[in-house]
Amino acid sequence: MSSDALVFHGGPILAMEPGTSPEVVVVRAGRIVACGPRESACAWPRARRIDLAGRTLLPGFIDAHSHLSIAALQPLWADLRTVADPDELRAALTEQARREPGAGWIRGYGFDELVSGFTIDRHLLDSFSLDRPVLAAHYSLHQCVVGSAGLDALGIGRETRDPEGGRIERTDRGDPTGVLVERAWSDAHARSAAAYFDPDRWADLFVDRARTLLRDGITAIHDAACSPTAERIYHRLAREHRLPIGIVAMPHAEGILGDLPSERLDGPRTGEGDEWLRTGAIKLFADGGIEPAIDVHIGGHRMEVGTLIPGLIDAAARAVERGFAVAIHAIGNAGLREALAAFRAADRTRGGRDLRFRVEHATLASCEQASQMAALGTIGVVQPGFIHHVGARTQGVEFDDAVWLPFANLARAGVLLAASSDDPCAFYEPLLTSARGTSRRCATGAVVSPEQSLPYEDWLRAYTLGAATAGGQEDHRGSLRPGKRADLVVLDGALDPDDPPVVAQTWVAGELVWERET
Repeated sequence: MSSDALVFHGGPILAMEPGTSPEVVVVRAGRIVACGPRESACAWPRARRIDLAGRTLLPGFIDAHSHLSIAALQPLWADLRTVADPDELRAALTEQARREPGAGWIRGYGFDELVSGFTIDRHLLDSFSLDRPVLAAHYSLHQCVVGSAGLDALGIGRETRDPEGGRIERTDRGDPTGVLVERAWSDAHARSAAAYFDPDRWADLFVDRARTLLRDGITAIHDAACSPTAERIYHRLAREHRLPIGIVAMPHAEGILGDLPSERLDGPRTGEGDEWLRTGAIKLFADGGIEPAIDVHIGGHRMEVGTLIPGLIDAAARAVERGFAVAIHAIGNAGLREALAAFRAADRTRGGRDLRFRVEHATLASCEQASQMAALGTIGVVQPGFIHHVGARTQGVEFDDAVWLPFANLARAGVLLAASSDDPCAFYEPLLTSARGTSRRCATGAVVSPEQSLPYEDWLRAYTLGAATAGGQEDHRGSLRPGKRADLVVLDGALDPDDPPVVAQTWVAGELVWERET
């Protein structure tokens, strides 16, 4: 046989295929041609042998809910993630104004009031005396603060009504504070981001960000709110053969949480494309992110809070009728209730077509809702890394009828789990997020709801075959078997959530694309 084949051997191999424990994997021309006992390599006597030396081989990781197209742009904006006082905020935004003199907006990203210890309003931004509208985006990507010039540019004043599914924060006198929550910040996001638009620069930034993910074994992502602009850039990179990783583009509006343009339903449908770039599920919202819709009981007393996004049932039905799978953001249990209702209505129009339902997050859910998800064949696209920050924020807050981050409950109910990060809203490294999903240890060091833990290898399966199934990619990704792409990751270290392994090598289509220095 040809000598251009590769034989991986000499270490544990996690094929992610039920009932298989292969000893070797043979790769040729970018695909797996054999996966099984040692004798499987005998047909390839001249193949180059890759000795794993005790390290673990498994399929490349797939981040089933990423925002690569937003994270890629963050180098263009002021980094507000670690600002500790208003003076540091002023310095960051002033430097941004100097660095991008031609942009119509001065934009910062990643602000977190719990990290900084202070809050922002329009008066603070106005005090910096900058020469353009200013926007400080929250780390959650579900709210922002704009200065007075930004409010004027957006046409927001004292008489402006709150959009459905959003809120313009106001003083007791009714004046906008500059804080725009949920759908109220959609237009601000689109307008401020477009100020930096340059197709060539954005394309390069997309590539740079994708290459960064390779260092952590990520060989494909699902871009879970892919704007029309981002879709155009992905298609350009695909035509130019410049995509470093596989992309599933999940169509969404230009503005975060906005309504999908009706004309997008005439474009490429779910599953169209190839192994490098394909169209995924339409992304819709049931509730907010910073204000999730919650309907629970505490000690028998009912509590209802949060934001529901209108029009969900009709939007889901239209998408399915036009041949799209549907993915619905639902963080609170009331949001999940609305998502399940939308799936039931849309299920009547699926007509046997393979249009998969996905719930993005399912951060708060009851056991009954988990069973309902399973009955509808709904895939739970969850974020084990949310234990770090959501767990810290909800620590000690327990409800009678719903559980935070109920990973074990979902799995026991029979819900297929796909793992993801929600990058850049949380850290993206699969080996670290998986460790959080097993240890349930949050940012404070406390262990949150340990009964909802899942084994570390289960998370690795959710990051491979589970994520591939959520994206309709299981025919070519997510496990090791003949015919599939040779997207591989080699791990150094035991599969120990208390001391996670590290990525030693990443392979894409049979080519070594990243190797850790030793």
